[in-house]
Amino acid sequence: MKTTIICFLSIILGHFSMAQDRPSGPFIRINQVGYIEEEHKTAIVFSHNKVNETFQLINADSNKTIATLKPKKSDRKGWGTFDHFYEVDFSDHKTAGRYYIQGKKSKSKSTPFTIGNDAYHQKPDILLEFMRQQRCGYNPYLDMVCHQRDGRSAYGPMPEGTYVDASGGWHDAGDQLKYLITGSYATAHMLMAYELYPETFDDLTNHLGQPIPNGIPDILDEAKWGLDWILKLHPGPDQLIHQVADDRDHIGWKMPDEDPSDYGWGPNSYRVAYFATGKPQGLKKYQSEATGVSNLAGRSAAAMALAARIWKEELKDSVFAAKCLRAAKSLYRLGREKEGFQQGNSFGAPYRYSEKTWADDMEWGAAELYKSTGKKEYLNEAREYAVKANTVSWTAKDSVAHYEYYPFINLGHYALYDAVDDNFKETLAGYYKSGLEDNIKRATKNPYNIGVPFVWCSNNLLTSIITQGILYEKMTGDTSYNQFLVEQRDWLFGRNPWGTSMFTKLPDHGEYPLDVHTSIWALTKKEVPGGLVDGPVYTSIFNSLKGLHLSNPDVFEAFQNEFVTYHDDIGDYSTNEPTMDGTAGSIIMMAHWASRKNP
Repeated sequence: MKTTIICFLSIILGHFSMAQDRPSGPFIRINQVGYIEEEHKTAIVFSHNKVNETFQLINADSNKTIATLKPKKSDRKGWGTFDHFYEVDFSDHKTAGRYYIQGKKSKSKSTPFTIGNDAYHQKPDILLEFMRQQRCGYNPYLDMVCHQRDGRSAYGPMPEGTYVDASGGWHDAGDQLKYLITGSYATAHMLMAYELYPETFDDLTNHLGQPIPNGIPDILDEAKWGLDWILKLHPGPDQLIHQVADDRDHIGWKMPDEDPSDYGWGPNSYRVAYFATGKPQGLKKYQSEATGVSNLAGRSAAAMALAARIWKEELKDSVFAAKCLRAAKSLYRLGREKEGFQQGNSFGAPYRYSEKTWADDMEWGAAELYKSTGKKEYLNEAREYAVKANTVSWTAKDSVAHYEYYPFINLGHYALYDAVDDNFKETLAGYYKSGLEDNIKRATKNPYNIGVPFVWCSNNLLTSIITQGILYEKMTGDTSYNQFLVEQRDWLFGRNPWGTSMFTKLPDHGEYPLDVHTSIWALTKKEVPGGLVDGPVYTSIFNSLKGLHLSNPDVFEAFQNEFVTYHDDIGDYSTNEPTMDGTAGSIIMMAHWASRKNP
């Protein structure tokens, strides 16, 4: 125990020192993971005073200066704190290697980074490490089994408190709730990522997540963990469980197999399993809104239809493929019968997943079913839902409710694209283009060229707009947004005010979230690689949240401002909690750049 405490203190002090021992300025912000050889490459430099020096691109292994770079002053405002912003462009340098950027006079220095077409190799599999750590049931990271009594029914067609098997799935974030809202998207996103980039995923583990290859890409093993859970949540054609547990979970740090939360059946026992009814739910004053179940049923159907193709065509498992296809049809039919949205439930807190969209999910489900069955009725309905979903999104908004426009990208537009005529293709691509343009308009107002609204889970919005741009490029061949997408990605890996990556242990030699809001970190002081944290929020949001406090001195205090804030602090659940669906929703993005290793 004493050794563990000493090691933990050395990690924290070293992490704190990294932020505090930087020179007074100028400050250099780069993508710490790195850059593909042919792509746009820029660093951001900012300072309290005018910068009157050049910068050097230096080989990190030989310390040899490779190029001298002249900073270009930015005329965009930097949200306060710092008055002078510059861009340093080193796009012309395309030689693979490890480098850093340094001020010639000030000796201000960036974190080392890579240039090379393999810069993102294996990064998608690192994200899967975090997903395995979030598993409920058998958890390979902890090598233990938890929550085997999930759950007892609420709002179901059977008597309240009836046992139903809702074990499995993933814990949602730093807490141990489970939501079909997020689990269905995570599952379907991973399956689409595999269809798009099958060559980028390795086979390092078996289906339990143990380090024993089993001949199946790990992303499919992880997706099947979600598929098996969704199948359990749909025990009958008119039944769909949408949530297991609620905010009674939030009683402090706890190991999953020693969960003292009590849902009426004693601590570490049964947890409530909420059935989707299409009507408002909630056990106390904080009632959810609901008009139907199509959001849940539609994207669950999409996941099952994707799985039916992959397991039949790729894995040659016709039995499981047929099971998934039956479930896809049943779930989609349920979505048709109860059109509308079902939100998450809370018990004693005002916070919940406030999803209000559903046509996008039904479009996705119908499109994937058409591709898996060839039946024209699914194609016709997918087109109808696509028009209804249109450009409905968070992209044009400065602020939105928590998960109001979930998922944060309409993957149905891409799924449908190849199945329709040229005129409708143009319509679908136009929907994506509209959202990209909305973001660019907002991005031009700051030197980082970032256009997402800084609401809770802003990083999820960022990975989603990147994915939207990637898919738009695949649909149209239009590469005009490429530079914008690279700059959004670079923000996630350090080209931001705080100079930090937003993924745990990515890169492992850089600045990344350490003091994260999770029980695993709080109780074991073990780092879990690959988790995407919520990300920066408007300072006004941070100041308004309940029960939020910083546990340690703010290592980024010098870089905070009145507009947007981020803290690497276990007490900040709004910016520094890694999420399951945010991580899963980053996999297409990560696989896209990983696939560039063989241009």
